[in-house]
Amino acid sequence: MTAPTPRPAPVLVLGSASPARLATLRSAGLEPVVVVSGVDESQVGDLAPVDVAGALAGLKAAAVVGRPEVPAAALVLGCDSVLELDGRALGKPSGAPEAVERWRAMRGRTGVLHSGHSLHDTATGRVAAATVSTTVHFADVSDAEIEAYVATGEPLHVAGAFTIDGLGGAFVSGIEGDHHNVVGLSLPRLRLLVAELGHSWTGLWGPAPG
Repeated sequence: MTAPTPRPAPVLVLGSASPARLATLRSAGLEPVVVVSGVDESQVGDLAPVDVAGALAGLKAAAVVGRPEVPAAALVLGCDSVLELDGRALGKPSGAPEAVERWRAMRGRTGVLHSGHSLHDTATGRVAAATVSTTVHFADVSDAEIEAYVATGEPLHVAGAFTIDGLGGAFVSGIEGDHHNVVGLSLPRLRLLVAELGHSWTGLWGPAPG
């Protein structure tokens, strides 16, 4: 009996402009094609923060799936992150004043970073999705440190107005959960989503360097 021909490994498409997500995937051995979704993040209505992250991730993936530059056999990944503080979903600040205000509210406190993941298999039409939550403890930073950090511009481009893998890392005193999730996507959960759709995580690895 002839063994079935294995399906070729799909191409991973990242539907996000986030440099941090791209760097995370590359450090894990993947080399995704980037196709920015362009989804208006304000279109999600009055949802709980964890549901906002999941809904936006789904919208971003769905917006990319039908693009002509997406290969026929692809796994399209949509992601979105929000910080939950006092029951509110905090995305990217609108500008420096809001970033300063956010940090004054966050310092010395604890928030929850929710990252939604939506993975679409273009060959089968199947979708696997999950939202991962990580608790983040913020240092009790001074007003001067907040002003200096916001002046760098870094917190203006990220959910919750902070990073853990950049200048903001010194202002995060600890986390409970997946470190990569705070960067923007959970590698362990993404591996499970890939398996749920019938693919091999290691099959997505690019060629070995050199």
